Order: sequence, then C-alpha cells, then structure tokens
Amino acid sequence: MDPNERIASITALAALIASRLSDDELGLAAAVFTQLGDTLSTIAVQRSLNQTGQK
Repeated sequence: MDPNERIASITALAALIASRLSDDELGLAAAVFTQLGDTLSTIAVQRSLNQTGQK
C-alpha cells in the first residue's frame, strides 16, 4: 500500500471510530490504542535485539 493511501485509510478509520463513540469512550479508546502501539513497538524492538544477539 502506498504510504499516502495508508495515511488516508487510518484517518478515515479514526473519523469513523470517533463518530460512533462518546467523548469519554473516545478518550479511553485513544488511551487503549496508544498503549497497544507502545507495546507492539516494545515487542518489535525486543525481537530485533534478540535476533541481533543471536548472530
């Protein structure tokens, strides 16, 4: 997928999610997705470090 298409898709998804949630629910969803993204980043870095150490 083209990077610009990915950005547009993510923006459209965010707008769709936001349109269906209350302000409180939206705040919670944002916090959950932030934590999910941070945790996935941590896992990716840890995997990379583990693979580098195994060489």
